Amino acid sequence: MDKILNIQQVSKTYQSAGRTLTVLHDINFSVDAGSTMSIVGPSGSGKTTLLGLCAGLDRSSEGFVELHNIRLNTLNEGQLAEVRNRYIGFIFQNFQLMPTLTALENVMVPLELRGEKKIRPIAMDLLDKVGLADRGHHYPSQLSGGEQQRVSLARAFSNKPQILFADEPTGSLDAETSERIIDLIFELNREAGTTLVMVTHDLDLAAKTQRIIRIKGGAIVSDQPTQAAIALQ
Repeated sequence: MDKILNIQQVSKTYQSAGRTLTVLHDINFSVDAGSTMSIVGPSGSGKTTLLGLCAGLDRSSEGFVELHNIRLNTLNEGQLAEVRNRYIGFIFQNFQLMPTLTALENVMVPLELRGEKKIRPIAMDLLDKVGLADRGHHYPSQLSGGEQQRVSLARAFSNKPQILFADEPTGSLDAETSERIIDLIFELNREAGTTLVMVTHDLDLAAKTQRIIRIKGGAIVSDQPTQAAIALQ
């Protein structure tokens, strides 16, 4: 199976008050195209930092990240932005919608950046898939947390990403809303054949993916298939 993501000997350090702070140390793993996996670990273990490196939102101090056979460390900011817009979808815990744009316009942004034509019907179709066809003209402030996350989900899939990164996608939502969002993520993911890499503190959610990587103190302590993976065999 093709590897869509390859992380080799990745470390991340920050300089803070004259001291070197190591957030990640010697991380190694690869991800098969079309697979689903979770990264779990206690707060401050480096999960979100690792996700940011995988998605080209930040650069590693050592080692390299390859996405779709492109070595991200060698790219400038403009090239990184192009790779993100071409291959990556991202869902954040705090939605990160543009407050001055409507739900429909938020979904259209990645398509506009790619220079796509006839983007309105594509965005409308995605809003329909997440159950918000009648809310396209509303601004984020007029939507509930669950509705905002559904808009961000539609936006994440608008550029038909090959890999979707989700950072605590249900972290700010109540249990019932969380369940709906999770069902939608997996449903859209299956439909599009997208690779899913998710950071979560919710072990029940992590168990729905095919593989779980556990991080503690900035290092991988285990990397194992889940029951979900066994069930697919």
